[in-house]
Amino acid sequence: MKVISGLYKGRKISGYQIEGTRPTQDRVKESLFGMIQTELRNQIVLDLFAGTGSLGLEALSNGSMACIFVDSNPKCTENIKKTVDSFGVTNAEIYTMDYQKALTLFAKEKRKFDLIFLDPPYKYHNIEEILEELKRKNLVNIGGLVICEYEEENLKEEYPAFERVKSRNYGNKNISLYRYKGVMK
Repeated sequence: MKVISGLYKGRKISGYQIEGTRPTQDRVKESLFGMIQTELRNQIVLDLFAGTGSLGLEALSNGSMACIFVDSNPKCTENIKKTVDSFGVTNAEIYTMDYQKALTLFAKEKRKFDLIFLDPPYKYHNIEEILEELKRKNLVNIGGLVICEYEEENLKEEYPAFERVKSRNYGNKNISLYRYKGVMK
């Protein structure tokens, strides 16, 4: 597995062999980043359920300002740290914690994100709940994107504060991009 474009193009990403990881295939990643290429520059990115860190690293490689990686598996976050260090990345933060604790921490710190990769393990089927939590905790900047990668969930065209702007199917993998519209007062 490699970074497919940008500053770190061709650099190897390890960790795909760690139990529980399900890295995005290069062809899917290439298509996904083609869809969001104009959205990457100077963005604050959250790679939730980071696994190998592949998506966040690709965003950094293509001009994102910073990336916060979150995964509950210490083997994954240790691997991401090694990769980040080997690439010489200085604009990354890595957290080993459950996603709910991470979102609570970020809300307490009043952080907001421009781009969120939401790729929970397929067995969880909780993307709708996470979208609601992102809205409730005010973690997405107006106009920000949440990129959802999933297998069997049936996601709606629209949720309170989120509107689907693109959707693609790659065999058993689906990707939906939701734009954050904010909350009407």
